Amino acid sequence: MEGKKVVLDCLNRLLAGELAARDQYFAHSRMYEDMGYMKLFQRIDHEMQEETDHAHQFIHRILMLNGKPEMVPDAINVGTDVVSMLENDLATELSVRQNLKDAIKLCEQEQDYVTRQFLVAQLKDTEEDHAHWLEQQLRQIEVMGLPNYLQSQL
Repeated sequence: MEGKKVVLDCLNRLLAGELAARDQYFAHSRMYEDMGYMKLFQRIDHEMQEETDHAHQFIHRILMLNGKPEMVPDAINVGTDVVSMLENDLATELSVRQNLKDAIKLCEQEQDYVTRQFLVAQLKDTEEDHAHWLEQQLRQIEVMGLPNYLQSQL
């Protein structure tokens, strides 16, 4: 099936975002592990695996549309402490969310409803799982204080 160039270009931009999110989560998960925050390590390692799966799905869709996956990730923003890592990951997810919304609009304009449906599922996961969880962690830090939060992550 031949995909429209504008849609393929958009999918490759989204793929770059997924690859960057994967790499950022990978770095952060290993930093949490090194710090001894095993609950954060396990959750962020899981997020890294999910981003890898998202990238796989984008590659699959690009190939299905007879495109060529461009495997160059966007720049990542590795934090230096727990709060900055959570904030950077949230910023990444919010950027991915906006990019997905823009892509959904493009697919509607180009009448590529199958790709649109795929992107809506990606958006749901980004909003309901990834971004929401990160927002919860930052709220917990505000409510209980950083020392108590960090103790709960051991």
